[in-house]
Amino acid sequence: MTLAPGLRAKLLIMVEREDTAEKIGSGDVPVLATPRLLALAEQATVRALGQVLAPGETSVGTRIELEHLAASPIGTHVEIGAELTGVDGRRLTFAFQAQDTHAVVARGTIERIVVNRDRFLTRATR
Repeated sequence: MTLAPGLRAKLLIMVEREDTAEKIGSGDVPVLATPRLLALAEQATVRALGQVLAPGETSVGTRIELEHLAASPIGTHVEIGAELTGVDGRRLTFAFQAQDTHAVVARGTIERIVVNRDRFLTRATR
């Protein structure tokens, strides 16, 4: 399958103590931590690629832009969706949005590069 704009994936989580800024150390409040939100957005981009990449290929994150717009306390259900919006050779651009039942929690873009997994790991361990 060819990589083309429109590939999508969603994740749904319920914010737990382990997801909070207080627990992760990025703040001192018991709400969904920005680093955790970013990890979930990246997870959605990886899920969107699913089985589309060729055998031996993977993607790695290279650029992120994130606006964290609203707090999500423990117990809140948050849906994180990512959509492939641009393909430029090996460079992939995703738009993502996270929302709970009340508001958009966050939005942003993530760029990933498609790489050969073995070559990438060889370079990473030099």
